[in-house]
Amino acid sequence: MHMPMDKKIRILAVNPGSTSTKIALFDDNADVFTESIYHAPEVLKTFPEIQDQLSYRRDMVEKTIELKGFALTDVDVYVGRGGGVLSVTGGIYEITDLLADHASRGMNGQHPAQLASQICKQFADKYGKRSFIINPPDVDEFEDVSRVTGIKGIYRESHIHALNQKEIALRFCHSRGLKYEEANLIICHLGGGISITAHKKGRMVDSNDIIKGSGPMSPTRAGDMAYMKIVDMAFSGAYTKKQLTDKLNKDGGLMDHFGTADARDVRKLRQSGDKYADIIFRGMVYQNAKYVGAMAVALKGEVDAIILTGGLSNGKDLTDLMTEYISWIAEIVVMPGEFELEALAAGALRVMRGEEQPKTYTGVPVWNGFEF
Repeated sequence: MHMPMDKKIRILAVNPGSTSTKIALFDDNADVFTESIYHAPEVLKTFPEIQDQLSYRRDMVEKTIELKGFALTDVDVYVGRGGGVLSVTGGIYEITDLLADHASRGMNGQHPAQLASQICKQFADKYGKRSFIINPPDVDEFEDVSRVTGIKGIYRESHIHALNQKEIALRFCHSRGLKYEEANLIICHLGGGISITAHKKGRMVDSNDIIKGSGPMSPTRAGDMAYMKIVDMAFSGAYTKKQLTDKLNKDGGLMDHFGTADARDVRKLRQSGDKYADIIFRGMVYQNAKYVGAMAVALKGEVDAIILTGGLSNGKDLTDLMTEYISWIAEIVVMPGEFELEALAAGALRVMRGEEQPKTYTGVPVWNGFEF
């Protein structure tokens, strides 16, 4: 069902992250309000699994809508970031029972983004509306060589901040009169989780894994380290599997060092002369810069621009330090913040206006091993 062109379409966009749930209400592309619902670490720790947060986060979204003076009944379409589904091609997907079920089970790894499709579907079912996800973290455009590891049967997987990465790429190319399909970019999504990705002529051909764990240290991720040390931790008897998983992928990084995932708190410590905060912060930036170098290799040195985006890129001290390390590779462009909510609204609007057809989630992964 398409909406009349003369009627504004009210869209609720939902984007759960590691420490917050970002929501926005749009009338067409006009932002009515945007809110970041913060979730304290001590609250999130009361939920054994990410999936256990569903009712809590859904109720927080509903409460925030009401406090802002709006009603869910007035929303025409619900759209979420998505996540937890098996690998898919990029695009817009109608939230079906199969998609929501796979998200609830974290079929492609556990991440708060898996809650988005479920929250949106529950609202849509309740009020008789439509719901979508757009470019979830499970979009897979990797080249075959980027999948290889040193253990047969274990492969590197594509788990990226695909929604913001794609939107940033399109916005940058539009501003420069370039076609995304003809540009080579390195995009650094710097947030609670970090993905540093090689975009090769319209495809995300290599990146670190934000869900199953690889890449630089971030505010919540431990990042790459000597794997024998992790083996030692696993067999030390000090951790259950869940505790060790959380240590590496949710409570690592700045959270483990300082008890906070908020880089602003660490920045204050640095500014007060705390030497430990200074070296850890600079070490995190250094690791991120090294991954930019790796993505430059993936593009064989042909890089049109390096774009720094995400919440951490609001900090000039961080972007300046990154620039010192990587400016020799290509032009550095800072596009601070995130445009995920805008990307969600724009995609939902295209479908509701009949300008784009949504895809159907099949539950069949895009890539399921090499065929020789």
